[in-house]
Amino acid sequence: MSRILVIRGGAIGDFILTLPAIRLLREAFPAAHLEILGYQHIVALAQMSGYADGTRSIEYGPLASFFARDGELAPDLVEYFAGFQQVISYLFDPDQIFANNLKRAGVRNFIAGLPKVSDQEHAARHLARPLERLALYLDDPAAVIMPNEPQKVDSTLWAIHPGSGSEKKRWPLEHFVSLAECLLQQNDKRRLLFIGGEADEKRLANLARLLPNDRISLVRNRPLPALANLLQNCGMFIGHDSGISHLSAAVGTPSLLLFGPSDPAIWAPQNRQVRVLRSASLTMTGIEVAEVLAAL
Repeated sequence: MSRILVIRGGAIGDFILTLPAIRLLREAFPAAHLEILGYQHIVALAQMSGYADGTRSIEYGPLASFFARDGELAPDLVEYFAGFQQVISYLFDPDQIFANNLKRAGVRNFIAGLPKVSDQEHAARHLARPLERLALYLDDPAAVIMPNEPQKVDSTLWAIHPGSGSEKKRWPLEHFVSLAECLLQQNDKRRLLFIGGEADEKRLANLARLLPNDRISLVRNRPLPALANLLQNCGMFIGHDSGISHLSAAVGTPSLLLFGPSDPAIWAPQNRQVRVLRSASLTMTGIEVAEVLAAL
């Protein structure tokens, strides 16, 4: 097999949970050209880690022709898809319109991934399950991302991501304020980085207002490869069920993750240095600051 294409949309966490499957492909076919069609700012993590030889943006207008039944397909994409000996797609395609159009384009070997995760096994194992058609079986569900800069861990530098894709997965803002104050009081050399993207901007602004301290810095909208390089050098990471938490775990940073309604047996990173704290009430408000401090 000389050319393999993996198609993966979704958010940061979705992609990182798929990395063990991509790594499995890379290890099984080391001489193949492995390419990923996805969101460029996310799939850059796979190329940086050496899992992908190339990437292409899924945000390309003519690709829409492949989601129309029996429509005219974009000629450049017909040539592109036909150039792969194996295509694996994790796109939601319940009516198999996309799959049938790939076959019209000349794709002979196609595997439909399982983008909707069940509650029967960890998400990474679920996402790797379709590769069993290639006699590939996932042993280790932990995602690994390899930053492209040398690691220089600073044990006094701690990172905190106060955001998540869902409000019900977020720890109350006032708890983060209390936690930060306690962490700074514990160690007068400790510095805190509050990390966030566009969706976290309001939370970050409120934290900056409530915590005026020169040992607290905000890291906003950092490109994911650069954020990976930063996180690998932190002594500790504190976060939620979020894509940034998966990134921290994948670069090897010791991490404490706070879980409420989502099941860590399905969604938590499987890396050994990750610990999970979940409230008995399965709510984020059920986790007390003292519990977090005791778990660190």
